[in-house]
Amino acid sequence: MDLEIDPAAHVAAAERSVAFLQRDGQPAATVTLTRTFATSREDLWDALTNADRIPRWFLPISGDLRPGGTYQLEGNAGGTITACDPPSSLDVTWEFGGDTSWVEVRCEDAPDGHARLTLAHTHILSDQWDTFGPGATGVGWDGALLGLALHFGSPDEAISDPTGFALSGEGQAFYRGASEAWGQAAIAAGTDPATASAAARQTAAFYTGEAAPES
Repeated sequence: MDLEIDPAAHVAAAERSVAFLQRDGQPAATVTLTRTFATSREDLWDALTNADRIPRWFLPISGDLRPGGTYQLEGNAGGTITACDPPSSLDVTWEFGGDTSWVEVRCEDAPDGHARLTLAHTHILSDQWDTFGPGATGVGWDGALLGLALHFGSPDEAISDPTGFALSGEGQAFYRGASEAWGQAAIAAGTDPATASAAARQTAAFYTGEAAPES
């Protein structure tokens, strides 16, 4: 699939928020993205849960894909499917690098026959959060939802070169814009603006391969 896109439009298409809470008695944060897609709720649900479609916009997946079963994304996270209510909600654990976090997905009808996806990812606060802020998790999901939007435009094609996209001018602009947007979401949640901006710069540098500018 040709990944020529309008980076600013795709960044603006998602709503982002950050919430601080307690999870299992520890300080935690939830990053939430909401985006509307030009498809039905049933088709959105199928794209999110059909093992044949998931690799076309995200990553190859394997496992026992049913409630109580497990999943594994190739080269990425795995976990347990803790709840599933088609075509509305899906909850999974997200286990990667020895850490466990939690992802909740919600699908709703939207105007004009479209569908709205809300994805919330909760994780225990760590040194990674101190360095990257919400973008550590959020920007990765921004990229996934970009892939999903492109998939609905060309559902029979697969994303052929996501790494090449990340290195392209469009990809660099997209990841910088998404990082900045998460910085603004962190500020709205009460994070010190200087801290949030520094974390956003670190996130952008991670995704683009560029050196983070000095504060």
